[in-house]
Amino acid sequence: MSPVDPEKYALYLGVMAVLAVTPGPANLFAIATGAQRGARAGLIGVAGMNAATLAWFFAAGAGLAAAVTAFGGMFHLIALAGGLYVAWLGVRALSAAIKGGEGEIERGRPAAVGAAFRDGFAVQISNPKAVLFFTAVLPPFLDLSRPLAAQLAMFAAATIVMDAAAMSAYAVLGGGLAAQMASPGGRRAFNALSGALLLIVAALVILRAH
Repeated sequence: MSPVDPEKYALYLGVMAVLAVTPGPANLFAIATGAQRGARAGLIGVAGMNAATLAWFFAAGAGLAAAVTAFGGMFHLIALAGGLYVAWLGVRALSAAIKGGEGEIERGRPAAVGAAFRDGFAVQISNPKAVLFFTAVLPPFLDLSRPLAAQLAMFAAATIVMDAAAMSAYAVLGGGLAAQMASPGGRRAFNALSGALLLIVAALVILRAH
């Protein structure tokens, strides 16, 4: 017997395909990071976000998702902290755009790459959309008569592959746009764009936490 119900899995793939390409905090963060730090850092940020998604799947397997739902106030604080952190990144980018300096242009630097992974993880681990997914979207596709661990592994694989593909496309798009505008004016424009996108991400995270 297959670990998952084939019909349910096929339906899940369709739902995930739509969710993966829909602009949201994760995809907006990917394109903002690509624009501000370059495509490589954008892809590292995607890796950070998918690491957080994988952590959520482990949490679901351990029953922590239900605990987060039961103690919603705790998650609201986590989401608020994550949203404020992303807002700080956005304000920093806008500040660089206003000043017109190059101090915030971190493309290609090792420190920027490491920061991209950390920031990506922070965005996704505090994303209220993740809790909604694990408490409302995923459960209907699970079959309690089949091994739960195997099901979660297959659903996680599909989620990671689709999310990584969509997020990477956004990150490369952001990096490609940044590469076309390497002048000081272009850098200011992309810092402004990145800052605006990051502030939108922060707003989405904070508003969806309520």
